[in-house]
Amino acid sequence: MSEQRKQNLAKLSQNAAFDAVVVGGGVNGIGVYRDLSLQGLRVLLIERNDFCSGCSAAPSRMIHGGLRYLENGEFDLVRESLFERDALLRNAPHMVRPLPTVIPIASWFSGTLNAAAQFLGRGGKPAARGVVPIKLGLALYDWTTRKRRVLPKHRFFSKTETRHLWPALTDKSRRSAVYYDAWISHPERLCIELLRDVAEVAPQSVALNYAEVELSQNVFRLRDRLTGTGFEILPKVVVNATGAWLDDTIAALAQGKTERLVTGTKGSHLIIDNASLYDALNGHMAYFENTDGRVCIVFPYQGKVLAGSTDIRVEQARRVRCEADERDYILGSLRLVFPQVTISPDEVVFSYSGIRPLPRSDQDFTGRISRGHDVRRLHGPVPQFCMVGGKWTTFRAFAEQTTDAVLSSLGRNRRVSTRDMAIGGGKQFPDDPADLRAQLAEQYGLPPDRADQLIDRYGTQAVELARFCHDAQDRPLVAGCTYGTAEIIWLCRNEFVETLSDVVLRRTALAITGQVSMQIIDALAVLVGRERALTQSEIEQQSAALVAELDAYHGVSAAMLIARNESRRA
Repeated sequence: MSEQRKQNLAKLSQNAAFDAVVVGGGVNGIGVYRDLSLQGLRVLLIERNDFCSGCSAAPSRMIHGGLRYLENGEFDLVRESLFERDALLRNAPHMVRPLPTVIPIASWFSGTLNAAAQFLGRGGKPAARGVVPIKLGLALYDWTTRKRRVLPKHRFFSKTETRHLWPALTDKSRRSAVYYDAWISHPERLCIELLRDVAEVAPQSVALNYAEVELSQNVFRLRDRLTGTGFEILPKVVVNATGAWLDDTIAALAQGKTERLVTGTKGSHLIIDNASLYDALNGHMAYFENTDGRVCIVFPYQGKVLAGSTDIRVEQARRVRCEADERDYILGSLRLVFPQVTISPDEVVFSYSGIRPLPRSDQDFTGRISRGHDVRRLHGPVPQFCMVGGKWTTFRAFAEQTTDAVLSSLGRNRRVSTRDMAIGGGKQFPDDPADLRAQLAEQYGLPPDRADQLIDRYGTQAVELARFCHDAQDRPLVAGCTYGTAEIIWLCRNEFVETLSDVVLRRTALAITGQVSMQIIDALAVLVGRERALTQSEIEQQSAALVAELDAYHGVSAAMLIARNESRRA
């Protein structure tokens, strides 16, 4: 058990009274935990598994305004999303960065009538969009941010210019348009940095992963899933931030029978190691329609290519994986836009899938279901505030909306706004990262490539980590690995790590970038085992659980992990 966890459990045993208990440690739950804590409330955050391990770990890794939401007439959502996108570019510049996006265009007017019909509420799936509807949409996109522009305005390119910039793009593209949104490099890590910020400025609050809340005879109890220890807790309000599991949590916390508030759609993504595809993108995301009208994306991601996604309605919240037919669907979409590039299923180094927690809807075409958010209060001896819907980009605004509702219920006033509050390693992040690189080189003798790695992962917190690594004589985890032994120890001591899976899947990019191998897992097991004082049997159990999890949910088999040992030696 981590020292952080011991301290948090001690706080619980000393004082079980909380102004608010937040159930669900995804990005929305962590966002509202942060906001409530900053208002001076004592808050308990409970996550059944690891922080940011559910839907919040399975986004498209875009931070965007939602261009296609304009077609649904959701102008308020687009305006809010663009505002939050720009706020994240300011507040977390070490992880959120501009993403130039190209839209291939095959016609002038296609989709115009369809878009107008949808805007008037007549439904149906969209048709391929031509120059006219795309121009209108991008003009609205730019107009929305006209007073506080932080990214360039859109541009259109002729067929000749398009062919010059993207030679491998389909010949059907008569023109192209480029606009800007943003992408996030480590969404799971951003959630951990939010938690560390709270621990620093609001030590009265407590965040626990691998715990669950139960209600029996009107008594709330927290159960530590690692030790089985139970605690009676006394909340004034409960915030239900369990996403796709929202309705299940309502039932478990005995709020009586209610209509279902959430509907789920499954989104799967692939990480592809294909140099030709990476080069074909020319540093841009491609945003395009598949044959079924579903918008698809593909963009460079940490040296690989991220492609997605599917949008399949699901009836029951559960952990999901990218199935073979979904993989083929995504690969097939890429052949439409880059027909000259050969892509093999064997080049998929990682896949992931999650359930989007969307407001309940009867829409036949899942792409038309709103990505908006709302707070629903359920009355009872302890009021329950349910966070319905939401998307990654708008987590701060959704948390603010929920916090204001809770504050009103408790008769408290807001003290501070999170609107311009830097996150983690985004604090005092320099305009030119070269300045930070020079500092790390001068103080700790880091070579440029290692300094860049730490800056990319930790922002200005790279200074703290570099100091630790220098004192602990950091060395590569295994030959050729971009993570160091001291770096892993630092993560174990500072970032709520309880299992080997936490390190591989969420605190690092080892899994999603295709680096993880059996050799790396063995090396990590030694470090984590030593830090957590695990027995040999416990180390072996955690290693086996990680290998099984990679196979069951991420398309990385034990045979692939062993093969990567050989390729690393080569």
